[in-house]
Amino acid sequence: MTHKTHHSHHSHAPGTTKRGTHFSKAFRWQPAKPGDPNPAKVEIAGTFTEWKPVALAHDHATNHWQIILHHIPGNCTHHYMLLVDGQPTSHKHCDGLAVPANAQETQFALATARGPRVFMLFSNTK
Repeated sequence: MTHKTHHSHHSHAPGTTKRGTHFSKAFRWQPAKPGDPNPAKVEIAGTFTEWKPVALAHDHATNHWQIILHHIPGNCTHHYMLLVDGQPTSHKHCDGLAVPANAQETQFALATARGPRVFMLFSNTK
């Protein structure tokens, strides 16, 4: 992987904050339809948490679950999964799907028609 040494000002995706070679990102989840039952917990696990599940906070007013993770290493592609009551769930705001890289990722993978997949987060901090 090559690192570019020039610095330019690019706009960042909503929910991302540039902080040198690390950045912060907000992750959000909500039930698919209003009135769907709320889970007991929503968590995120990924390469940026060493695949340790981290709980999202529930905002009762908006019925969204969210967390802002800080110090995510930049200039690489991360894999992650959202877990609703411990089960992988879809995330419409991911940057794409990837084949799990190892057994640890496979245990969190979402079953798809093409086989197990995890979500991708592109973390460009240039």
